[in-house]
Amino acid sequence: MSRVPSTQALRALESFARHGTVWQAADELNLTRSAVSHQLRLLERDLGFRLMSRAGTRVELTPQGRAYAADVRRALSVLAGSAARQTGRGATGALTVSCTPGFGSSWLCPKLGRFRDRCPDVALSLVTPRRLGDTANPDADLFIAFCHPGSHADMEVELLKKVHFTPLCSPALLNRLGGLPEPRDLLAVNLLHLTDHEDWVTWFRLAGLPEEAARTGQRFSDMNLVHAATLASQGVGMGDEFICQQFMADGTLVRPFDLAIESPRAYYLAVSPQKAANPAVIAFRDWMADELPMG
Repeated sequence: MSRVPSTQALRALESFARHGTVWQAADELNLTRSAVSHQLRLLERDLGFRLMSRAGTRVELTPQGRAYAADVRRALSVLAGSAARQTGRGATGALTVSCTPGFGSSWLCPKLGRFRDRCPDVALSLVTPRRLGDTANPDADLFIAFCHPGSHADMEVELLKKVHFTPLCSPALLNRLGGLPEPRDLLAVNLLHLTDHEDWVTWFRLAGLPEEAARTGQRFSDMNLVHAATLASQGVGMGDEFICQQFMADGTLVRPFDLAIESPRAYYLAVSPQKAANPAVIAFRDWMADELPMG
């Protein structure tokens, strides 16, 4: 290799490896698809080995390309962490937190003023991941992820909150249905799901209902969409008791049954070892520990 590849080319490779398509990488990097493809071709030329292979109409990374992309991701994380640590002394500088949409809008955003008062010299940015458990964004310093335990063995991970799910609906829908006296009444109701059918299937099993009946209805990619459809009386959603607590307290959403399940996933705070010493990261983690009782 005659020279160090350009940072833009390396970021194009890292984004492509994470998303699997050129158009998603282009969307994330605010580039055209042809520009991303061009960067990947230039990178192959500079490296002297093939990064990409074509399977039909689909472009995929070669095994060597996947291994190199993993090294690039680690290197970008180290660089980003080093830049953050050098930005200023103490709890100063920029901090980017990747947070799931539901947790962010329902719990974190209403409390940001308290973090700003505590750390006025930290310039905080919030971003949302494309997947609820994703911690691969090299531009993020810290992640609040909804995932299974042990999902991120290469990171420092703290449990923030276990999650219990229970059916929730709007008062208007409950009135229109004439109430939901028994769990079996859900068999005739539209069900709203977060990402997959797993939570409703588990709840149906606990309630003694046929599991196959839980695999009907609409699926949504994040909890905010489930909430929006539930609030609009489009069906009964499997609600996260933690982030829905205000909705239930003010009567916007109603819990028809005293039956809840503990999700196999939970909210975790995750940070790479390279960024854990960033003073702004430490300040945010300490603030989270004060604001949210763990567990």
